[in-house]
Amino acid sequence: MTDARHVLFGADSNGEPVGLDLRLANRHGLIAGATGTGKTVTLQRLAEAFSEAGVAVFAADIKGDLCGLGASGNPQGKIAERIAQMPWLGYQPQACPVTLWDIQGQSGHPLRTTLSEMGPLLLGSLLELTDSQQSALYAAFKVADREGLLLLDLKDLKALLNHLRDNPELLGDDSALMTTGSSQALLRRLASLEQQGAEALFGEPALRLEDILHPDADGRGRIHLLDARRLVHEAPKVYATFLLWLLAELFEQLPERGDADQPLLALFFDEAHLLFNGTPKALQDRLEQVVRLIRSKGVGVYFVTQSPSDLPDAVLAQLGLRIQHGLRAFTAREQKALKAVAEGFRPNPEFDTLAVLTELGTGEALVGTLQEKGTPAMVRRVAIAPPQSRIGPLTDAERAATVRSSSLAGRYDKPVDRESAYEMLTARKLPPTADPVQPSEPSLADKAGEFLSGAAGQALKSAMRQAANQFGRQLVRGLMGSLLGGSKRK
Repeated sequence: MTDARHVLFGADSNGEPVGLDLRLANRHGLIAGATGTGKTVTLQRLAEAFSEAGVAVFAADIKGDLCGLGASGNPQGKIAERIAQMPWLGYQPQACPVTLWDIQGQSGHPLRTTLSEMGPLLLGSLLELTDSQQSALYAAFKVADREGLLLLDLKDLKALLNHLRDNPELLGDDSALMTTGSSQALLRRLASLEQQGAEALFGEPALRLEDILHPDADGRGRIHLLDARRLVHEAPKVYATFLLWLLAELFEQLPERGDADQPLLALFFDEAHLLFNGTPKALQDRLEQVVRLIRSKGVGVYFVTQSPSDLPDAVLAQLGLRIQHGLRAFTAREQKALKAVAEGFRPNPEFDTLAVLTELGTGEALVGTLQEKGTPAMVRRVAIAPPQSRIGPLTDAERAATVRSSSLAGRYDKPVDRESAYEMLTARKLPPTADPVQPSEPSLADKAGEFLSGAAGQALKSAMRQAANQFGRQLVRGLMGSLLGGSKRK
């Protein structure tokens, strides 16, 4: 599956193995092709090859069959014939170390983040806010940061919005941004989000990145699969926003690694067009910047979609690996797109790239990689090697057993609801204790509030809040950390 330097995933027309240099695996990639041409099996093959090389993998299981990575293969028929044609594979049926995740916590470990970690820009995209509503959301986060109100789940944000409606003076100079109409619109959007089942995404314990990056006991990289079978159809915006958040967290938290021998993580974005459809311009710009810069953090991003045209040109220009399965062109528009795909490869004098695109069979692809110095290699026609794991889903019993035996069992399963904005604001509304003789002692928070007045106190208060936050960052951090920096809304 791998040699000392390469992730091998197929053979060219001469039977020679084709692979990806691990040193260049952080240059990102694309797996594209029409439905039924073999994209999922190619993704599976790459995932297990990365795992064998010691690289962690995170991918979404869109159709429910990628979880077959957790079981040994049983090759038969044409698959067995292809294996026989690739003796260099050293094929041995085996399962990969797999961890299963599910936002709803039904078919895998619950997957959560917090509102404060997601930030107002990503949350605004998830809620599909107008510019005025987005400005109101920024103002609300700003007050939460100033007042020391942790925003962990949706009830925290709803409590904050209601509090600001009743106490508009807390907004200060931003009071004009939080009108009654914008406040009510935000509450309606949050209610709609709850109806989609997205409430389960927000809360604690939140996902810890070290749990994704930690290798298996035998040194292989663990493959983390998000069950997105229902999510991608019923709440595609939630699916896309979570993946964008994960990318942002990786960029913000991982240190610079420079030109390492291999990446830390391979991140696969299936149904990649969902990441860009309807995405606000500010968010798309940040995404394109992070895709360009995150490779120095040791993360390779691989997009899986039907056509390269689903991705912005700025992203396509950064891809070092292109695996293009067969495309169909029945209309003038499709024929134009087909020509653009062919022109994206470095020509090979041995065949006509454009003609081959429509001739490729299932499990075949045109592949463009990078040479040792980072320059594009000539396109090759490649037969994709079958994975050593199962082609097909785990049974419900196998999935349940995988979750039970996981090293993360029990770490995320039980939700934790610590004191945050909802509890703090609810406490403020309670009537004072009716005891005229012994007035209640001021709370620790009240004492801290009195002490932490003034500029110096504000700095200390911010430090205290950061310590309370699991990842130690301000509530208002925007997307992608320092990339958003001091930029102003236009």
